[in-house]
Amino acid sequence: MSWSDLFTALGLAAVIEGAAYAIAPEATKRAFIEFFSMPVEARRLVGLLVCTGGILLVWLARS
Repeated sequence: MSWSDLFTALGLAAVIEGAAYAIAPEATKRAFIEFFSMPVEARRLVGLLVCTGGILLVWLARS
C-alpha cells in the first residue's frame, strides 16, 4: 500500500459523503438524528459492522 492508495481512499470517502449532503441534505439530516437517537451500544455495533464491511471490501478488492 502506498500513500497514493491512502489519499485515493480518503478522497473517495469524501466524494461519497459530500454527495450524500449535496443530493439529499434533509435525508442525511434525518439519518443523523435517527442514528444519534440510538443507544450507544447500538451505534457501536453499527460502527463495528461498517468497519468490518469496509475491511472485507478492501480485502476482496486487493486479493
